[in-house]
Formats: sequence, structure tokens, C-alpha cells
Amino acid sequence: MSSTQHTETISPLSPSPHRAIVRLEEIYKIYGSGNTEVRALDGVSIEVFPGEYCAIMGPSGSGKSTAMNVIGCLDRPTDGRYYLDGVDVAGLSESHLASVRNQKLGFVFQQFHLLPQMTALENVMLPMVYGGVSHQERLDRATDALTRVGLGNRLHNKPAQLSGGQQQRVAIARAIVNQPVLLLADEPTGALDSHTTEEVMGIFAELNASGITIVMVTHEAEVARLTQRVIWFRDGQVVHDRLHPEELHLAIS
Repeated sequence: MSSTQHTETISPLSPSPHRAIVRLEEIYKIYGSGNTEVRALDGVSIEVFPGEYCAIMGPSGSGKSTAMNVIGCLDRPTDGRYYLDGVDVAGLSESHLASVRNQKLGFVFQQFHLLPQMTALENVMLPMVYGGVSHQERLDRATDALTRVGLGNRLHNKPAQLSGGQQQRVAIARAIVNQPVLLLADEPTGALDSHTTEEVMGIFAELNASGITIVMVTHEAEVARLTQRVIWFRDGQVVHDRLHPEELHLAIS
């Protein structure tokens, strides 16, 4: 089936508890060839189900960031199949991938990536512009999302008027405003102090408790211990698929 025939399959669906939100099947990501070949991902298979809260961990160069980029439809695998909420996305066109990212995924990064000239409310409204949402609905949903992360009294502040933790809360509100099936967080506490990290992780816990599926890349054991499941990478492969956070010492040692 050509990519032009996938349009209807990427409309938002209610996740089935029996169907994986993320299913990677023998995913390879290879750079270079011959003596210079690097297998950033070497036959990775992962399933994440609705409502799970997972941390992806591993040493530098283990493949965890590459895996996150594939899961987030920011990079294409060299080989293998990737099903996101039941949709085979590996062969979709760039325009369809953009639609998938907008409809099904929410992103939170270490750097907040807020537009400095816009207020918190305007930053959170922005993803809905591309979805054709009416102005009033954008306003209502953005206000609700900011209130949900504790910033209902900061709607009209610009990023420079907010602390680092508050800016990350705006970024989280922006990530959830389109009601994604999966929230992806890449080192979301990397630029925060320990107290603010605790506050932000509390928000992630509340979002997960409300039913949002979360996959988070982190190098911090203290952060991973606040999730429910750890996926540990080494040398481009998954060496622990369902490690309980209390068993982290088994992977680190």
C-alpha cells in the first residue's frame, strides 16, 4: 500500500488496553557501512501498553536517544517495523509522519523550546493551530492544560518571566494539549535543580495516574525510580525490557 493511502488510518483512536501503544519489531538503525558501520540500534523489539510509565536508560552511546527518536517519528529505522497505536508508521511519507506527531504524540525536552515572544498561553495554543482547532477551543484547552500543571495564574507571562520549573510546566502543558496517546520526555529534568525535579516528576506521576502513557529517557537513577518500568539499553540492544525501578542496581552494576 502506498503512503498516500494511509490518510484515514492516522486519525486519533481510543487506545485499546490490549493493543500496544508502541511496538518496535526488530528495529535497526545503521550509520555508515563496512569498517565504519555503526549499529545505533541492533534488532530492538519493545512493547509499551496503554497507561504504562517507562524510563529508557543506558550508558552514553547505548542507543537510548536513537530509540526515542524512532519512537517519536523524528527518525526512520534502517530496517524493522514500528507500530504506533496500531498504525505502521515506518513507511509513511513526511507529511503523514508530521500528522502522526501532531495527533498522537506529545514531546517534552530538556530544553523547553518555548517561543520567547509568546505568552505561556500562546505557546500552549500553538500545536492546535496545525490541527485546525478553532480559536475559542484552542484558548479553552490551553487554559485547562496550564491549570492542570499548576500555572492557571501565569497564563499571560512570557518565558523570561517564569522560572525554569515553570517553563518546563508550560512545555508539559503544550505536550498534552492535543490529548496525545503517548507522552515522550527526553531528559526532562536535565536542566532543573533537585527541588524543581521533584515537582516536575510529581506532575508526570499525576498525568500517568490520569491514564496518560509516558516514555521518558533519563540518565538519572533517582528520576527512573519514580517510574514504573525501566528499559535498559547497551550497545544498541535492549538488555533489560521490564526492569522494576527497585532493581536498577542489576543493570548499573
